[in-house]
Amino acid sequence: CRVRARRPKPRKLDRLELALQVELRLVRNWSPEQIRDDLARSFPDRPEMHVSHETIYQSLFVQGRGHLRGDLHKHLRTGRAIRRHRGEPRRASWSKIRDMILISERPAEADDRAVPGHWEGDLIVGINARSAIGTLVERTTRYLMLLHLPNGHSADAVRDAMIPTIQTLPEHLRRSLTWDQGTELARHKDITLATDLAIFFCDPHKPWQRGSNENTNGLLRQYFPKSTDLTVHSTERLLEVATELNARPRKTLDYRTPAEAFQQLLSDPKQPPVATTP
Repeated sequence: CRVRARRPKPRKLDRLELALQVELRLVRNWSPEQIRDDLARSFPDRPEMHVSHETIYQSLFVQGRGHLRGDLHKHLRTGRAIRRHRGEPRRASWSKIRDMILISERPAEADDRAVPGHWEGDLIVGINARSAIGTLVERTTRYLMLLHLPNGHSADAVRDAMIPTIQTLPEHLRRSLTWDQGTELARHKDITLATDLAIFFCDPHKPWQRGSNENTNGLLRQYFPKSTDLTVHSTERLLEVATELNARPRKTLDYRTPAEAFQQLLSDPKQPPVATTP
């Protein structure tokens, strides 16, 4: 007898309505995990509008998987057309900074993220480490602020960019800053004197001690690739990028955005949103 050809199983993203909803979020630079969670929240009673993050990845990286446009992969964090798993190498140079206070001396309240106003900071550097952008992430809300460094990333330049930025914050959101032992923060005592912000330094070669900041730096590489000159970006562009990232819903914030959580701290500091993971 003749064997009937097996009908191909329809793929989840062959459904046009679902594919369009996924694309709308991808072009806003949301991750597949964020898209998965937001669709489940937006369409709680429509399982046909739910999709796993792996299905989204497969539709982007495997030819013929679903109806997502082939150029949408550029909106992922890596921007690569081929899926790879590789961590970005950290800067290898560590220098002794005078009068450092190590992270072991940081108040215990900063560790569990229950008390707002504790920040993590770092630089993302451009091609040949000649340019940089400063990054500041509030640990409780994941709220991001960027430092414009058009004239280099010396200790003086970082100090001069950081002081006015920190001074925009109310006192209850200036509790501490944790940084690595890069020489760009050699003027840390000047910053503390001007802002009353306590500054602590990570142990050498332990970037996970600034987990929120490391994760955010990975997101920022989508906008500011390491192989480029970062001085070409204006203050307005940095604000635009920070605003976009602060508008992404986060699972750790019960799917609120960092901007919403930070605004809550500004209006009602006694009721901070609690973040539980890096």
